[in-house]
Amino acid sequence: MRIKIEVHVAAPIEEVWKAWTSPADIQKWNAASDDWHCPNAEIDLSPGGKFSYRMEAKDGSMGFDLKGTITKIVPYELIEFALEDERQVAVEFVESNESVTVRESFDAESTNSCEQQRQGW
Repeated sequence: MRIKIEVHVAAPIEEVWKAWTSPADIQKWNAASDDWHCPNAEIDLSPGGKFSYRMEAKDGSMGFDLKGTITKIVPYELIEFALEDERQVAVEFVESNESVTVRESFDAESTNSCEQQRQGW
């Protein structure tokens, strides 16, 4: 099953792209909920490049590394990647008047419900 989500960001495409591709920026927003955070992020933004985002509960009770390989990059338009478990993800950036729609589609995993995955992503 493929899950699709999107968000509208009131910012220029350059700022939105930087937020998705800069490790320091990724650490600021990459959390499934307010009680989680991303204390470390690494990304090689090139086809075949690797990324790794450390996701942790703020109370230290649990955590995991989200890792994968970049498969396609179209600057300011598209990032595609494969997760370590081979699920595929596509992130599209659609610019309009002073805002950007970020559309994400990804292969669902079997552990959590589709709704939990939608909310977490």
